[in-house]
Amino acid sequence: MSASEPRPRTLAPFGRRLAEVTANEGRGPYRLISALDRNGPDDPRPGQFYMLATAAGWGGVSGERPYLPRAFSFCRVRNGSDVRPTLDFLLEAIGPGTARLGAVEPGEEMWLTGPLGVGFTPPNGRPILVGGGIGVAPILCLHDELGTSVSVLLGFRSGAHAAVAALFPGEPAVVTDDGSVGRRALVTELLREELGAGDDATVYACGPPAMLEGVRAICAEREVPAQLALESGMACGFGACYGCVVPTRRGFLRLCVDGPVLDAADLESAIGPGAGH
Repeated sequence: MSASEPRPRTLAPFGRRLAEVTANEGRGPYRLISALDRNGPDDPRPGQFYMLATAAGWGGVSGERPYLPRAFSFCRVRNGSDVRPTLDFLLEAIGPGTARLGAVEPGEEMWLTGPLGVGFTPPNGRPILVGGGIGVAPILCLHDELGTSVSVLLGFRSGAHAAVAALFPGEPAVVTDDGSVGRRALVTELLREELGAGDDATVYACGPPAMLEGVRAICAEREVPAQLALESGMACGFGACYGCVVPTRRGFLRLCVDGPVLDAADLESAIGPGAGH
């Protein structure tokens, strides 16, 4: 797909809407939160995101923190004959917003806005999915779409964090920083081993900035196309605040409307102000 062609996206309904929290499960240090989005579309694209806020205890309390909603890629969408759709989000409590979201209980409600942004595009070769830490979220829903005949490479800080690898069907390749699960290595080492010279592959990746830069550099060296899901602090999700601007070869782009998925070839570096997980 050329830079001038629009990426496929599912448009968000106008305004924010309430969704009922149906589950909140612990997955190591992470929380897996499910929400019934009765009035939302049932076909968000892998790589798109939602702006989340709880209906209670958000803004105007504890010194008005948290106040702004938080942006999260969905990690799974589930549709049934009588339920449409249930969205799953993976998060780690690292501040007042994520702590409040991580504490929601079944029966509570959350405000959703989305799906927003543009996601991954279909592969032009063998798909290789690369996820690091909380960045496995959009990789999981992409895996659900592409099926099981893909290579999945995952990297985590520790064995506790690697607990979310169990969300993937089959047996993804897993490495950890401390060697407590799999071998002690970086996930980019797995990618180097997976890619052969002249490999007809498409790489999809999401994770921390250093990981994404490693993926970008390896794919540039091997001349393999790659799509990187970046993340940045966002206040609106609609491109109005310019809080998520990142530099690219095509100029500055707003991740909330031009991304969050960008072609690696469009980036001088995946490490930049506001970029990455």
